[in-house]
Amino acid sequence: MNTQTSAPTQNQVGEKQGERPKTFVPNRKKTFNKQSRPMGKTQGNSKVKISFLGGIGEIGKNMTIFETENDIIVFDCGMTFADETMPGIELVIPDISYLRDKKEKIKAFVITHGHEDHIGALPFVLGEIKAPIYASRFTLALIENKMREYPRVKYKAVEVKPRQNLRIGDFSFEFIHVNHSIAGAMAVAITTPAGLILHTGDFKIDNTPINQATTDLKRIEEIGKKGVKLLMCECTNVERAGWSLSETHVQNQLEKAVFQDHANERLIVATFASNVYRMQEILSLAEKYNRKVAFTGRSMLNISQIAMKLGVLHYNRENVISIEDVKKYADNEVCILTTGSQGEQMSALTRMSNDNFAKFKLTTNDCVVFSSSPIPGNEKSVINVMNKLVHKGVGLVYDRLAEIHASGHGCQDEIGTIMKLAKPEYVLPVHGEYMHLEGFRKFAISQGFHDRQIVITDLGNQVQVTPTSVRKTGFVKVGAKLIDGNTFGDLNSPVMKDRKALSEDGFVIAVINISTKLGKVLNDPIIITRGLLYNHEMDFMLREIKTSLLVHLKNYDLHTIDVNELKKDLKKFLSNTISRKTKRKPLVLCTIVMN
Repeated sequence: MNTQTSAPTQNQVGEKQGERPKTFVPNRKKTFNKQSRPMGKTQGNSKVKISFLGGIGEIGKNMTIFETENDIIVFDCGMTFADETMPGIELVIPDISYLRDKKEKIKAFVITHGHEDHIGALPFVLGEIKAPIYASRFTLALIENKMREYPRVKYKAVEVKPRQNLRIGDFSFEFIHVNHSIAGAMAVAITTPAGLILHTGDFKIDNTPINQATTDLKRIEEIGKKGVKLLMCECTNVERAGWSLSETHVQNQLEKAVFQDHANERLIVATFASNVYRMQEILSLAEKYNRKVAFTGRSMLNISQIAMKLGVLHYNRENVISIEDVKKYADNEVCILTTGSQGEQMSALTRMSNDNFAKFKLTTNDCVVFSSSPIPGNEKSVINVMNKLVHKGVGLVYDRLAEIHASGHGCQDEIGTIMKLAKPEYVLPVHGEYMHLEGFRKFAISQGFHDRQIVITDLGNQVQVTPTSVRKTGFVKVGAKLIDGNTFGDLNSPVMKDRKALSEDGFVIAVINISTKLGKVLNDPIIITRGLLYNHEMDFMLREIKTSLLVHLKNYDLHTIDVNELKKDLKKFLSNTISRKTKRKPLVLCTIVMN
């Protein structure tokens, strides 16, 4: 882990210029700060319930509910991608049954930033729940671009800016700029009837960011002095010591390890389309080294246009060419920005690796740069693409070879800095898998917090915040909804069970012709299989199955048989017979033709 990033400056954390904040061990007497209370009602039986429908014990589908007796605010509305256990499924979003039963109380969606794991479920949720969306300008632009694919879903969008305050029902909000791997990310200070809650959102502390706007530590320190009841802190990188890399450091590394070391090659850079800062670095370096830039991949094109329009991204339009024009230039005169850093099956880079990219073919004078790191679960897909590229003789540069990617999530020193400035009475980790939650608990203890001050939750947990306590009090219904084309599905639905059986063991169809008048089977059953038997075993196994089935049918009086009951029994019999003979469990369908 590189720890050369400079520490926050004096006006940010009250330390000398260039020093890193010291390890935070809070004064336990000050930990329970009751001399200053946050704004709003904090006396009596005031309480706020926080429920987690996603984003706890997992990375993705973030959705947190803040609830009083009268009002509900939904924080983030994200999705995650389906894994290999969900054949045919595109996206996975939180089950919103809990919200569906409380529609009249929902006053707003507050979105911390525009990553898919925070906005991806909006088109589906807004179809059922009508409430305005509050987010930064760039986040709203990304949401608007997404919602164009769902023209029937109407919604209201309200732009918010850093240090802006607004009141929604029983809650007051202040938005705080933070660094992340996407523009427009914000933490939120929430004044509630039970006290002040600070939600970091996804954050890092970058003192040399590309856009010059650092995490607003000064404001977090000021809020900490008011008295923070609960700090809800993201914990994705809590196991990493030190500081996350600065984007400026990444830009310097990209210049040396890519643009200088591969000066005569054609450069193809894959990164997250949402990482506009990385995109800016590539565009600036390409112009400096006299390379034209071509974008490829729909999301890369869309987001670059949005960022340019909003002034988040700056580049010379004359230096940008279409992907079709790449062939007109020498290899050392172009740089291609592409999607596919996660090995997505239909991405531009994956198609290049498969020789299925219409615009050009890869050559041994290409250098492909992965300016990213694999999202957990995508490692195999990324390695597969890398192996294909190497097999073609294409050069590779990736994060193990050079520090050309910086995480958007803070490491231990950054999390400790937020703890130091906010001085919370309680801490609660979010945006992490179980190992991250446990890592946060251990880290918080190392920073002077007691176990009773650390709240570790799970999906469905409901946490109650009162003026005097923060504790788990119950559960709400949670789960996952699968986006299957234009419909919703459940992981345990018969459709998913059938798809899984088909993908693993194939299927068998048995067609049986029975005469009830004669009380017998008229001819041999027809057995059709797909994905079950290899050619060398096919004939022998089908004869075995047919013989067993005919013997079994002798147990029935076929003059008076109930067709539905017979189908059910034969399906069970065939399943057991095939499983015994092949050690496989295919999907079995049984059709009976009555004559």
